[in-house]
Amino acid sequence: MKLVTLAYKSISNRKASVLLTLFTIAVSVMLLLSIERVRQEAKQSFSSTISGTDLIVGARTGDIQLLLSSVFRIGHATNGLSWQSYQYIKQQKGVAWTIPISLGDSHKGFSVLGSDGNYFQFYRYGKKQSLTFSHGRPYHNAQEVVIGSEVAKQLHYHLGQKIVVAHGMGNTSFHNHDDNPLTIVGILEPTGTPVDKTLHVPLKAIELMHGPTHRVSTTAIVRNNDSHSHDEHEHHEHHEHLEHGHHDHNALKSEPGDLIGEPTQLTAFLMGFDSPLYTLQVRRNINTYKPEALSAIMPGVTLRELWGMLDIVEKILMLFSAVVVLISLLGMLTTLLSSLSQRRRELAILRSVGARPKHIFALMCSEAVLITALGSLIGIAMFYLLILVSKGMLQAQFGIAISLSLLSDYELMLLGVIMVSGTVIGAIPAIRAYFYSLNDGMSIKV
Repeated sequence: MKLVTLAYKSISNRKASVLLTLFTIAVSVMLLLSIERVRQEAKQSFSSTISGTDLIVGARTGDIQLLLSSVFRIGHATNGLSWQSYQYIKQQKGVAWTIPISLGDSHKGFSVLGSDGNYFQFYRYGKKQSLTFSHGRPYHNAQEVVIGSEVAKQLHYHLGQKIVVAHGMGNTSFHNHDDNPLTIVGILEPTGTPVDKTLHVPLKAIELMHGPTHRVSTTAIVRNNDSHSHDEHEHHEHHEHLEHGHHDHNALKSEPGDLIGEPTQLTAFLMGFDSPLYTLQVRRNINTYKPEALSAIMPGVTLRELWGMLDIVEKILMLFSAVVVLISLLGMLTTLLSSLSQRRRELAILRSVGARPKHIFALMCSEAVLITALGSLIGIAMFYLLILVSKGMLQAQFGIAISLSLLSDYELMLLGVIMVSGTVIGAIPAIRAYFYSLNDGMSIKV
């Protein structure tokens, strides 16, 4: 303890250089922990976006492209799959549930997803958590919409408000579906996934919005049931947007919108099975499906492939952090070495009052360890402060939920490596001080 106290007093007499060294070490520790935490949380956020889904089926394309477009709303599906193929596959042996997905529309930069009641019943995220409502209820007809928590927060939407969906993705659109306004009936709880930034509508709502311009009103359809067949036939003939899948095979309430015909295509659909034994068999059958070129992917396997592709990016980030830490430790070494020549008289006085060379060595090592430890503690404090300030932005902009949790075992290991490295680097000036002689310390250099 006396040695630590002496080391503390020694570095206190060199405040300017020591504070600069502490700052560089603290920044490097903060950067290292921040990159590692964001890397872990980003990986966890991606992995928790979808859970409990055995297969994702879409038109023939790359596995990763299908995963990104259907689950993460990144990119666009090149083609759709036919409604007939969907109906055939969902009836196969062992299929417990399916969730049809239709993408392609947006609202003020947020994706619009068409599906049916199975979406709220069977979709899982995280550790097989189901979707829950903070306000309202699921949609019941083609004039209703359920929005994610981020949509409600950023656009200040509330229940009962009417909105208009635009064709195509992006913040601006030249084709708004003004003749088919939707009423907000539900707001979902935050999930930390793309669901938070999505508007959910029935497949029939998308079918209605992309039907012929001369469709009779739903009121007229109700009043004149005899004309229903003609109007439905006209709708099928004028269907133009192949990327929009539109059917609700769930038990939505009987509304005028239910008279809309079945869609022609879907973007993709999710599948769950009664037993994992069916997964590989059905996947093989889908990938060799003759009537249509389809792809069936296993989300977990594809996610691992995705992170395998991004492995080089992770390594580059970690290398960058390691270089920053190394530079800060080298800065500490430079500070200690530069001050060593100025401290020869101080060391000589310590020797003259009974300090042995091993005491001088221990003193110099203690200073390096103390500086490294203080810098690491300051860096940890800066790390948590940075998380506190930026976690909202990361959640809103990138969908990465950063938690204010304790340091993980891996993060503690990184801090341990920094402490060991600081001790090793601190031993270099300590070794030089060890060999300084009393006469060398008391002599005057010119």
